[in-house]
Amino acid sequence: MEEKEIKQKLTPEQYKVLRQKGTEMPFTGKYVHKTEDGNYVCMVCENPLFSSDAQFDSGTGWPSFDKAIEGSVKYQDDHGATEIVCAKCNSHLGHVFDDGPTQTGKRYCINSVCLDLKKE
Repeated sequence: MEEKEIKQKLTPEQYKVLRQKGTEMPFTGKYVHKTEDGNYVCMVCENPLFSSDAQFDSGTGWPSFDKAIEGSVKYQDDHGATEIVCAKCNSHLGHVFDDGPTQTGKRYCINSVCLDLKKE
């Protein structure tokens, strides 16, 4: 998909976050709290990224997961933090931290506007 098509597909906020590495305001996203089961996919390319089974409430204001679906994301340095991008379309999703409460020890902090829940 060309950048022009991506820009037309997304809202201005989604484009700012996904393509320009912005961040949505905390506690404003529709997926901050888990409500239904399914897989969260990339809003740009529909690549499956996270299972709702991996979601937990971190209290940070953004959807949090303890692991990504195998091979679905790539990691890059972002001024000392670890940025997460979609492995298929390179869209910015959020960051991962080593302070998660589950046995993985990871907290994938993801912007809601980057995700679409495909219900089971």
